[in-house]
Amino acid sequence: MMPYSRYFTSEVGNIFPTPIYTSKLEKKLTASELKFIDKNKKNTYKNDGNLTSKNNYILNEKPFKELKLQLELRVDDYFNKVICSSDDIKPYITQSWLNYTEETQHHHNHAHPNSLVSGVLYLNSDPEFDKIIFIKNVYHGIKPLTKEYNLWNSDSWYVPVKTGDILMFPSSLTHMVESKKGSNTRVSLAFNVFIKGEIGEGKQLNRLIL
Repeated sequence: MMPYSRYFTSEVGNIFPTPIYTSKLEKKLTASELKFIDKNKKNTYKNDGNLTSKNNYILNEKPFKELKLQLELRVDDYFNKVICSSDDIKPYITQSWLNYTEETQHHHNHAHPNSLVSGVLYLNSDPEFDKIIFIKNVYHGIKPLTKEYNLWNSDSWYVPVKTGDILMFPSSLTHMVESKKGSNTRVSLAFNVFIKGEIGEGKQLNRLIL
């Protein structure tokens, strides 16, 4: 009887993946936008590890009118490509704020309650050092030691970021920023997204008007 061959083909697929949407700002920041960013750094509060603007509806301000339009296009694109809903809904940006992170500062582990999708636009970022780290919220009853990390066995995953990058992801996804390296001030504009309209169906008793 022939022994089983040690040589065979196999593959590992994905189901229920977590979407990380990426795009790029198509314009350079104007002088008035840069001035507005610097101005708001003087009007911040101490977050857990870095500074956050006291104004948490920053995209409603006149200097960011064009930026808001650019981000709204990406929000619509995210919902068209990821959510793909047949319901009569319209996504909209709720809160938005600026984060300022200096060398050795960080941003704690957190998610965004009362929001469906969250996003970040990087206004000043060093691609050599700056990144965002996503954390998988899974309890491991048994966890063997890992010799090589991949998308399936990792509890966290980082994405390098540079100026002009736009990221969006489910608001429930935990994320953080490690202690910052590099001498630049990392500046990011974060925002949350919810929906207006009607979801569900009356006969199924799951209709919700938002």
